[in-house]
Amino acid sequence: MTDWVKTAWRNKPRVQMPDYTDARALNAVEAQLAKYPPLVFAGEVRTLKNDLAAASRGEAFLLQGGDCAESFAEFGADTIRDTFKVMLQMAMVLTFGAKVPVIKVGRMAGQFAKPRSAPTETVNGVELPSYRGDIINGFEFDEASRVPDPKRMLQAYTQAAASLNLLRAFSKGGFADIHRVHQWTLGFTESDEAEKYRDMANRIQDALDFMKAAGMTSENNHDLHTVDFYTSHEALLLEYEEALTRLDSTTGATIAGSGHMIWIGDRTRQPDGAHVEYCRGVANPIGLKCGPTTTAEDLKVLMAKLNPENEEGRLTLIARFGAGNVEEHLPRLVKTVKEEGANVVWSCDPMHGNTVKSASGYKTRPFDNVLKEVQEFFAIHRSESTIPGGVHFEMTGQDVTECTGGVRAVTDENLADRYHTACDPRLNASQSLELAFLVAEELQKGDTGKAMAATA
Repeated sequence: MTDWVKTAWRNKPRVQMPDYTDARALNAVEAQLAKYPPLVFAGEVRTLKNDLAAASRGEAFLLQGGDCAESFAEFGADTIRDTFKVMLQMAMVLTFGAKVPVIKVGRMAGQFAKPRSAPTETVNGVELPSYRGDIINGFEFDEASRVPDPKRMLQAYTQAAASLNLLRAFSKGGFADIHRVHQWTLGFTESDEAEKYRDMANRIQDALDFMKAAGMTSENNHDLHTVDFYTSHEALLLEYEEALTRLDSTTGATIAGSGHMIWIGDRTRQPDGAHVEYCRGVANPIGLKCGPTTTAEDLKVLMAKLNPENEEGRLTLIARFGAGNVEEHLPRLVKTVKEEGANVVWSCDPMHGNTVKSASGYKTRPFDNVLKEVQEFFAIHRSESTIPGGVHFEMTGQDVTECTGGVRAVTDENLADRYHTACDPRLNASQSLELAFLVAEELQKGDTGKAMAATA
């Protein structure tokens, strides 16, 4: 892109970003990060874009999931393993439902910054700057912790590099073997509460038994033993993003070296703003959150800026409206995409529009509302003969109690038991896998599969 430089965002209006008080310290951190190796590589980015191009044609399905905000304090191998494990289980169930490959993209190894609805928060009469994620300031409610500290970017980089190292080992070292993953899933469906999903699990087992009888085993088929796993995060802290921006020596394209896929949030998608300016110039796949205030004209301008060549796999539109609101908002955006002839992947984020305050005082997301938004998303695409290309969840492999409902029946009274999130409530491992079974049913419902193939 000849009319773009990586620093151009600095001349645009910026929102949801900190004001660092020590310019010298900030400059030193940026200079140090600029010397570090990129976290991801151009070839991986190109492969993901090709995979997402297949999703836009109905030949693949996107599963994007992970933490609302990664934490320095809770960082550890077990946490990474458990989230990776449940995503593999979800992907297997979705593959069976969609009958196409599932693209696995974690909200991991970079999801450290969070937009906030207000710049400050008040507790017991004390007002302090809002917590904006561990890459920016501290979670503890005291004045010193809430001061933005640029050195936190270095810790975020180190944690992201370590996370990626472990994820690559899990992906290629045998942990992701298809038979092992299915055994974990069978354990879930053997419980009395999950009995209604046992039939699908048994049908998956029959398919694996047939493959084994036909000689397709992990020992002689590399694809059954390993997976491709990508990382993603919201590109919110642009000083960090710019410092990790690299030139691809193979193609001459500019790559965001912080993650395979980055996205623009619903609060930072101003067409003339800093975040759109940065993201338009990098070659990575870009996600764009689309909420109730996204107008048809907004979407036209943003698609033209972010994907001027109308590349397949470049732009994923992540719809987030809230249960009961999808029919009001999604059709106008689908119509706009059709009118523009735009190549996009349609993904459903049923988390962010369904946050409520429980009677016990905790922020939560009712499982039934999350499911309802997914069902409404699929229904609209069936009626419009367009392709529902993916889902986007805030989730964890840990046994937390943050979202109510599901077969294990987390109640308002249970929320205090294991409420560990640093920001927004996440689906736990059981709820995540249950949702995968229910999304698989949506993928099988009616003529969705046929419509996807026909459109492709």
